[in-house]
Amino acid sequence: MIRILLFVVLLAAANSLKSQQIESIHFNLYTDSLKKGTHNYINVDGKLSNGKWLPLTAKEIQFSSSECSFSGNELIIPADCTVEKITVKAVLKSNPKLWLEKTIWIKKKPDPELPTKEEVMQELKTKKKQKRNG
Repeated sequence: MIRILLFVVLLAAANSLKSQQIESIHFNLYTDSLKKGTHNYINVDGKLSNGKWLPLTAKEIQFSSSECSFSGNELIIPADCTVEKITVKAVLKSNPKLWLEKTIWIKKKPDPELPTKEEVMQELKTKKKQKRNG
């Protein structure tokens, strides 16, 4: 009897999960531009029929782009890339009618250089001295 009850509960749970279909997909980008010479993570979220959001990976999404290539969710842009922008397309594998496209600019200015460990340590020492004397 317990086995039958357990089976029914598991079957109900499986049907509940199955019924939660992805109704729409949306880009949830962490930045407004892409960087050359790096792997740029392209985040796509799916909105379920119950209203909840689910992060999607390359298991669920087929990624493509006008330039460069993908490895999973990561758009790989070589350092010598010469284009100014890239159009990224995401297609839901289970329902190819759900897709979206976005053109994303490539960052032109380099990131500021980070201070070295020695520079950070020296700055901390200076601030401590100023605090004691101040």
